[in-house]
Amino acid sequence: MKGMGFFKKRHRSARPPISGAPGKRLYAIGDVHGCAEEFDTLLAMILEDHEARPEKPVFVVSLGDLIDRGPDSRRVIETFMRFSLPLGKKLLIAGNHEEMLLRGLKDDPTVLPDWLRHGGYAFCESYGLDGFDLIGLEPPKIAQLISDAMPPDHIGFLSSGVERVRFGDYLLVHAGINPERSLEEQTGRDLRWIREPFLSSTDYFGAVVVHGHTITDEVVDKPNRIGLDTGAYRTGRLTAVRLEEDEREFLSTN
Repeated sequence: MKGMGFFKKRHRSARPPISGAPGKRLYAIGDVHGCAEEFDTLLAMILEDHEARPEKPVFVVSLGDLIDRGPDSRRVIETFMRFSLPLGKKLLIAGNHEEMLLRGLKDDPTVLPDWLRHGGYAFCESYGLDGFDLIGLEPPKIAQLISDAMPPDHIGFLSSGVERVRFGDYLLVHAGINPERSLEEQTGRDLRWIREPFLSSTDYFGAVVVHGHTITDEVVDKPNRIGLDTGAYRTGRLTAVRLEEDEREFLSTN
């Protein structure tokens, strides 16, 4: 297992006041992308951190893109399906990678060749499919092979992903929001795919947006947004944030 690391950064926002849901605790996890070892390590860190604090209801939220690119999407899914905490609830926010896979399996197989080129081959290999055998196949055949290889409860779990989670003054999404729309008017494409003009905006959006999707060398901790995608499949560094009352603390592997 790759080296463990742990750092904390306490932030009290200058905005009047930014806080999580009263009496509750939430851990948000950045893009895992099939990195099962890093995911195991980070979940163990979350469990240790949670048990060291007063007992209260807790939420563990994946910001999406559990799958693809890294070596073991299957084990990541199985791990998150089994994971639990006392008084806890886990939630999966659907990322753009989950969107493409599920669309390809259920509605439009023609998206699958593009999905394969953006990390889907690694996903398929984690389910015992040889990526070379998929090259050149017609999309409906690719969809059938993947559906046959995946346990139905894995497909069901990925299909259970939500678009957003509101936690007090925080809004958790996969990619970000469109600053030109109100929070209520955001589309699924906005929430799962956007980069600009969201990333460069300095506006306050009506909530502090917690997101992944865009890789950065360090955690992005700004007054209007928190970016948690530290590129686990490239760097071995998977990051989470604990949101509790008016505090933010970051946990990171490697």
